[in-house]
Amino acid sequence: MFDDAEPNVPQVSADEVKAAIEERKKVILLDVRTANEYSRGKIMNGINLPVDEVSCKIESVIPDKEATVYVYCLSGSRSVHIVDAMIKLGYKYVFNLTNGLLAWKAKGYPMG
Repeated sequence: MFDDAEPNVPQVSADEVKAAIEERKKVILLDVRTANEYSRGKIMNGINLPVDEVSCKIESVIPDKEATVYVYCLSGSRSVHIVDAMIKLGYKYVFNLTNGLLAWKAKGYPMG
């Protein structure tokens, strides 16, 4: 499904995601971890769409290709590939959360 090379995609930091949430900016938080991982904690209001379901469901889950979407997984390694795939599908404002949920937790930010 993925190339071995790490795609070069737009990145967003945990601080930037937290600020966007606090400022109530209209952003979509897309969690691409497994349902089991998701059940153990997520960023508040995150939508779970596991990596293996993204290709067949993303356009129905997020139909607006101009929406701002922050994609994350545990470490940022799975989500970077999803951001790359979404850009190829025409999504304009999609970003990978650098270092994923690990960065979020390291900052002590709230979990849902």
